[in-house]
Amino acid sequence: MILEGFVRWLMDNETHGLVTGYLLRQMLSESAAAGEPVACLITDAMWHFTQAVADSLQLPRIVLRTSNLTCFLSFTSLSLLREKGSLSAKGFQLEESVPELPPLKLKDIPVLCTSNPRAADELVYNLVEKTRASKGLIFNSFEELEGSSMAMIHKDISIPVFAIGPFHKQVPASCSSLLEQDRSCISWLDAHTSKSVLYVSFGSLIAIDEAEFIEIAWGLANSRQPFLWVIRPGLVRDSDGPALLPKGFLEMVADQGRIISWAPQEEVLAHPAIGGFWTHSGWNSTLESICEGVPMICLPRFGDQRSN
Repeated sequence: MILEGFVRWLMDNETHGLVTGYLLRQMLSESAAAGEPVACLITDAMWHFTQAVADSLQLPRIVLRTSNLTCFLSFTSLSLLREKGSLSAKGFQLEESVPELPPLKLKDIPVLCTSNPRAADELVYNLVEKTRASKGLIFNSFEELEGSSMAMIHKDISIPVFAIGPFHKQVPASCSSLLEQDRSCISWLDAHTSKSVLYVSFGSLIAIDEAEFIEIAWGLANSRQPFLWVIRPGLVRDSDGPALLPKGFLEMVADQGRIISWAPQEEVLAHPAIGGFWTHSGWNSTLESICEGVPMICLPRFGDQRSN
């Protein structure tokens, strides 16, 4: 529900154009009048309405994408793929390759999860076209990882493109999560041998069904592998309180696993005891795992997670 509401808000052009845009223009104008003019506006691609604000104030706008280049390329091709009927593919068709976006398959194409696909298409169209109208594009990625996508973007758009990620390696780490990190897991990891622990975390947004949650729990228990599992509030769909683990589970894994509500993930992935990461494939998690050389088991759900 949080994600659906966020997507609905993004697609509300009236809110963007008349309210947020007005407030941003007023703030920038007041800053200039106070002798502190803004030289450049850097905004996320989803905030496409800020291009009109930048144009009205004769400011250059640079677009920031915290996801990868491949996802953005997919957005530029969505209208073509919809015309071809590719986005309505089902069953075995989803395993077919997408010639316009190698090496993606149809199942990997990122789509916005919403009950209003027409409005979502409009959002993506505005996102792409206003990015083309900007003065530059910044990605949280690097050419060694996405060299082929970088080459394709240079052919598709005429503005400068800067792949200067991974961001978390460029600036000191800071905790922006609303959930409190349980740092006791680090001392627990210290007691384990090198590459022996499976780290399990599905990010801050996705929700899974109770049946899948139970299946994951017994899978971890029956693996006989040490594990560190993040079970945050709201992980299980339609559950207001803490997720209910199967009867007897905690006793069975008492010497095998550790369960916490949130983890200092960068530090966990850098710990020598971590041998694998079961992840939802969010881009930040993917980059952090790549940087630490930790292999991943992937459980993508929506958006760019499949292309990641």
